[in-house]
Amino acid sequence: MKIILGSKSPRRKELLAQLGYSFEVRVRETDESFPETLPVSEVAQFIAEKKADDLMTELSDDDVVICADTIVVIDEEILGKPDSREAAIDMLAKLSGREHEVITGVVVQSGERRLSFSVTTTVSFKPLSGDEIRFYVDNYSPYDKAGSYGIQEWIGGAAIQWIRGSYNNVVGLPTHEVYAALKQFE
Repeated sequence: MKIILGSKSPRRKELLAQLGYSFEVRVRETDESFPETLPVSEVAQFIAEKKADDLMTELSDDDVVICADTIVVIDEEILGKPDSREAAIDMLAKLSGREHEVITGVVVQSGERRLSFSVTTTVSFKPLSGDEIRFYVDNYSPYDKAGSYGIQEWIGGAAIQWIRGSYNNVVGLPTHEVYAALKQFE
């Protein structure tokens, strides 16, 4: 089974490698827009499906492709990747002292056979001071992460009180579910 990971995320590469799979990385730029009427809970899966559709045009029917998209949701608002220091600070201030959801949509596909699903994890942040938020933004790399944070970084140890669900889902790939899906293609 030749596995293609349709993601340039170093975290997804690391998580898939931890499952013991050899794989190749291929990425195509994908329009990540979605219909405004789409329920927030379906957005990540919708975008993962678009990524898979774009990538499948250049793969053989024997290849197994994995595509994913992760979003952070608070009060039905999607927090994407910040495009500036100010945006990162604002996002973390919204999450401070609150619970939010991290939703990862995943597609595992080979030829016409497709498994598509999403996994949701609830995350609770302690209240963060402005100094703590600025420290994190200035010393880590929030710009390539939905919601402006990586649970595996300083903020995960210092500010996350608890999670309900998959830790790896918050990192960017729900490995338990991906492993189960891949077993169906063996």
